[in-house]
Parts: sequence; structure tokens; C-alpha cells
Amino acid sequence: MQDQTHPSQLRLVAIPRLASAGRWRVEAMRSLSEPCLLWFTKGQGRITIAGTTRGYTQHNVIFIPAGVMHGFEVGPQVFGTAVFFGRDCDVTLPRGPQHLRIRDVHSQQELNVTLDMILREMDSDSPAHERATRHYLGLLGVWLERQVAKGASEITKPDAARKLVARYSALLESNYQSGMGVAEFAAALGVTPTHLTRCCKQANGRSAHTILQDRRLFEARRLLSETKLPVARIGETLGFNSPAYFTRAFQHVTGLSPTAFRRAR
Repeated sequence: MQDQTHPSQLRLVAIPRLASAGRWRVEAMRSLSEPCLLWFTKGQGRITIAGTTRGYTQHNVIFIPAGVMHGFEVGPQVFGTAVFFGRDCDVTLPRGPQHLRIRDVHSQQELNVTLDMILREMDSDSPAHERATRHYLGLLGVWLERQVAKGASEITKPDAARKLVARYSALLESNYQSGMGVAEFAAALGVTPTHLTRCCKQANGRSAHTILQDRRLFEARRLLSETKLPVARIGETLGFNSPAYFTRAFQHVTGLSPTAFRRAR
């Protein structure tokens, strides 16, 4: 997915670079197999995590645990750093998503210094640089824990609608390849499709069907970009009933057929 060359390893990536191969790589709904921290130092936009959309601006930290579906806008004025912790990370991190607004200048500087030191040690060939990197990463985990304890998080106890959308997002993430439609997801959640869509629109302004298609078509674009799987096989893998339906759905969102999209990569 995003800069997933070494998904088992720690990486620090400039946020604008995440969208350099296409804004769909950050804006479409998807999840990562590792925890991620986003530190926005300039600009603003919207981010959707577990089905709920909020605005972000400079000096915001977003922490996203592994497996949590999300997507965020990256406009031309947005800058910052993304920390991908790697699948094998043993640092103590928050169990749930966090959206922190860091208003204290000292805390902002502390985070910047910690990230600088992590990057410096990662790029170093000095003795024990790997151990130093792990220690600084541990300090990043402590910084996060303290900011949450200070009450900097914007994520409050969700209402019933947002709880349902979070459950839908988690279920969708596990089953987006199954071919299940909104009606089947709603039934599994014990609600009607109409109620599920109403709650989705309340939480993030999109219908349940749009969220489902967004997740499936992110994966389609990723597979078209990164693999040589035949187009028909990709559609089948993602639960589309026929190659023609897959092509129509893909072209409706991207403006290109799957084959044309692959050729343009």
C-alpha cells in the first residue's frame, strides 16, 4: 500500500510523497498491516478513520492502529511526516485510533526532535544505531501516551450511529473481497440497509455502498498497479459478479477502464 516496500520495518515518509503515485493511495478507504502515525505540520483537510470523518489541520497527530480502515485528503499545501512502525514493532502504542491536537509549543518541539533523532539513527552507521533507533521509537510511544493522558485527543466516546459505522468499517475490512453487498453487511450487523446508510452519511457524508466500493476499488487499483494479475481475475478476487460489472464500476470512479489504468501506470 503506501510505501510498503518493507512493511515489516520502520519507515519515516514525507506525507506529500505518499500521494506522489496517485492521490487515491491515501484518499481511498483502506487499512495497513502495521500501525501508522501522521504528524501534520502544515495545511488542512479531512480524514476518515473507522467510518467517522473529522477535519485536521497543522499540529495534529493522527494515530491509526493496524487493520483500521481509513483515508485522508492530501492537498498541495499539506506537509508533515508519516511514521510506519512495521509489523514487528514492539513499542507500546495506543490500542485505538487517536486524533491529537497539539497546541503546546514544547510538545510540538519534543515530537519534532524525537522524529529527527529516529531518522538520524536510522540513517547512521554508528555503533549501536539500531538500538538507539528502538529507544527513540520507545520515547515516541511515551510521548503519545502522555498526550492522550493530557486529554489532547479529539476522539470522544462515539454515539450509537458512529459505533455502528465503526462496526461496519471493521466488518467490511475483513470481508470486502467476499462479494457481500450492503444488504448482507446490514443483516450481519442486525440493522436495515437504510439505517446503515443513514448512519454512514451522518458519520462521514457517504453512503454504505460508496464506502464499500471505495474500499474494493482501492484494492483494484493497487493490484492493477503492483501485480500482473489479469483484469478479470482481479475483479473476481474482489467479489465482482462479472468482468463487465467490474469494468463499469471501476470506470465510473476513475474515468478509466482497468486496462487503461494499468497502462497509464
